[in-house]
Amino acid sequence: MIVHRESPPQKPVRVVILGARGFIGAALKKRLGQAAINVLSLASADTDLALPASVETLVRALNSSDAVVMLATLTGRDNATLMKNLAMMQHVIAALERTDCAHLVYFSSDAVYGLGPARVTEETPAAPQDLYGVMHLARELMARALAKVPVLVFRPTLVYGAGDTHNAYGPNRFRRAAQKEGIIQLFGGGEETRDHIHVDDVAALTTRCLMHGSTGTLNLATGRSVCFRELAEMVARQFPKPVQIVETARAQPVTHRHYDVTNLIKAFPDFKFVALEDGLARCQEEVMGVT
Repeated sequence: MIVHRESPPQKPVRVVILGARGFIGAALKKRLGQAAINVLSLASADTDLALPASVETLVRALNSSDAVVMLATLTGRDNATLMKNLAMMQHVIAALERTDCAHLVYFSSDAVYGLGPARVTEETPAAPQDLYGVMHLARELMARALAKVPVLVFRPTLVYGAGDTHNAYGPNRFRRAAQKEGIIQLFGGGEETRDHIHVDDVAALTTRCLMHGSTGTLNLATGRSVCFRELAEMVARQFPKPVQIVETARAQPVTHRHYDVTNLIKAFPDFKFVALEDGLARCQEEVMGVT
């Protein structure tokens, strides 16, 4: 759960986004701009956080009144990527130990829970089953070890939106395959159930937490899980021509994941999520508008 340190909410003096050119970072920057909140965007082109020299760059850039959002993460699941990700966090922490900041928001992942629990809350014990989950759990602990900095950890479920450059199994891959080939391939019959949250909701919730100075841990999820077969059918309906949905041989066992979002609702009782059907339609409109 989370605790709001600022009530009523107030704008941070400045928000520093590390990983600002990524999918979530770009959406957050846009949302903060709409709220007239001062933003400093730092991407890998500005400073490579994997390098020790990034510590001095951050020390020169950061102010003690800043709210820092740590989004910079490499997505590989191999040993080399694990070590780079830990080095990135080590350098951010080293800079914050010298400068402090008013608030640190760390974007972790629901991979820290592993695939075992079918029902997840913030109290569900972490049990990562791959190096990516291990990395995020380690970086969470590194952040929380900061003595003088209030810390908020987000654990998002699957995030989707038109600007996602990844091709992970789910809405974005389905849409691209349907548009290019007219075919969506499922793992098995698409029986698994997952929660999907639109990137605009992630940006909106992050902005609210920044304005409240919130601390603790919060799962970013809608509380509605659908199977991938249903998801594929939703995507297929966005196209004027028929899209074929094909089942393939299953390599992994069927797993399900549902989120109890009681803590999120208590924190923001007036928040309304983008419905999955509406979010998919929004993605389609944005992509077709670009192309």
